[in-house]
Amino acid sequence: MQQTDDFDEAVAKTAGKVPTLVVTRSEKGAIAVKDGARSEVAAEPIDKLVDATGAGDQFAAGFLQGIAEGRSVGDCLTMGAICAAEVIQHVGPRPEADLKARIAERLA
Repeated sequence: MQQTDDFDEAVAKTAGKVPTLVVTRSEKGAIAVKDGARSEVAAEPIDKLVDATGAGDQFAAGFLQGIAEGRSVGDCLTMGAICAAEVIQHVGPRPEADLKARIAERLA
């Protein structure tokens, strides 16, 4: 715990302690700090929030898939946001859409 109510201060203090810091912020999107460089992504637009179950896991899956593919941190954040946005629009924690296709369309 960084003992501060200031989000940016907490991020700065924590980022210096880990190789890569990723912070999700629900409808406010997500940020990552790697090697001192901060990247941000807005939350993907959705039609309707139905069930947030699995959103964090799906975000992590998308982000880590991007890392595994050697993508930029910004693209990894976008991939995570796409995955999280899909899963919160229906009941249950598993995606119902083709996430690979959505990512390819968005990052084309």
